[in-house]
Amino acid sequence: MGRQTTSTSTTAAGSATRPGRVVDVALWVAQVLLAAVFLGASYPKVTFDPVTLEGFAAMGFSAAGTVIIGCLEIAGAIGLLVPRLSGAAALGLVALMIGATTATVLTVGGAAALLPVVLLVLAALVAWGRWYRTVELVRWVRGLVTR
Repeated sequence: MGRQTTSTSTTAAGSATRPGRVVDVALWVAQVLLAAVFLGASYPKVTFDPVTLEGFAAMGFSAAGTVIIGCLEIAGAIGLLVPRLSGAAALGLVALMIGATTATVLTVGGAAALLPVVLLVLAALVAWGRWYRTVELVRWVRGLVTR
């Protein structure tokens, strides 16, 4: 069995192609794992867990900021599981993990940033692998706007 790719669209930034079956399965595994991690990580943030709030306060975040981060994690986790949104959700989580890595390095130290860096890399791989979905989503939204 060879790897099959189907071109779905071409943009100014380049072409967006669907991944082959093996890559598609690997991306789905990564998406489900990332969704589980982000849902688990969001729970103490959105339930006002005192230890979590204290930890974020030490990094300069208010309780509201902590809850917002938790809500963004939930939105990203759900988006990873919705095929049309998976690429955009992964991009959003990349941005969130860039912030998490930066905040952790600046306030706690480099060693503590290992988890956000791993999540950043995994989310970036999903964003790259699902780029064609992001291109499709942008085209769909543009179609709605121009009607």
